[in-house]
Amino acid sequence: MSMLTGADAVASKGWLCAHQWLLLRRVSQLGILVLFLLGPWFGVWIVKGNLTSSLTLNTLPLTDPYVLLQAVFAGHSPLSAALSGALIVLVFYFLVGGRAYCSWMCPVNIVTDAAGWLRARLGLKGSLHLSRGLRYWLLGTTLLLATLTGSVAWELINPVSMLHRGLLFGFGFSGVVVLAVFLFDLLVSARGWCGHLCPVGAFYSLVGNYSPLRITAANRAQCNDCMDCFAVCPEPQVIGPALKGTAKNIGPVILSPNCTNCGRCIDVCSKNVFHWGTRYRNSSPTSFAPKTEVLS
Repeated sequence: MSMLTGADAVASKGWLCAHQWLLLRRVSQLGILVLFLLGPWFGVWIVKGNLTSSLTLNTLPLTDPYVLLQAVFAGHSPLSAALSGALIVLVFYFLVGGRAYCSWMCPVNIVTDAAGWLRARLGLKGSLHLSRGLRYWLLGTTLLLATLTGSVAWELINPVSMLHRGLLFGFGFSGVVVLAVFLFDLLVSARGWCGHLCPVGAFYSLVGNYSPLRITAANRAQCNDCMDCFAVCPEPQVIGPALKGTAKNIGPVILSPNCTNCGRCIDVCSKNVFHWGTRYRNSSPTSFAPKTEVLS
């Protein structure tokens, strides 16, 4: 493995090509934030509202379906505009992979990626072990909390809502919540928030369970076992089956709904093993034999 993750990709493809999907994600995340902030900050109302509920160009309603679901559990009857807005969002994320929300839209992803980057630079090794299934229990807990309180209680501390609120009104308590997420990922658990705890990510993984757009290790026979893809992947356990065919007739498509479709594995692979594809092109050549066993 290279001393610097992705160094081989930079050498073979150039820095820009070795970071293209990361850069596009940052443009997407920051661009969406700017659209929401143009109105309150500069009076240019392209988008009104926030990441929970918005109206674009006074025409297109968009509603976070997870927030709408909490409202339903709280006993509220949603308006038709909220229902249609949630349906639009659901269809979109079903098509592109539910957890694409996490890597392409969620602003907290920038915070947790920054914590991961600093953690690597400081050489911090210790990490609290948390089950990745814990996020689904927390998802259920937020719905139970909505039922018991009759309110969308989770949104009072949701780091996504807190970050957006802080940008609009100043970072008081919201800044504490965002800082806590950063420090948790930096000092307590590597990729802890997004990879193990966040109920928003858990919800969108359910939405994208059968999404057609997937990343495929179509050229997996070219893999040189550098492990850079595992190092940069926010959900490294999803790579092994597709890359190494760890079970009979396992195809090269990453089918796990927890894959965030971030594209970083494409960026850092010097052998161009990974590509964008669909779940429907997942044939497994019988002649392929993995060179090594990779633990998930």
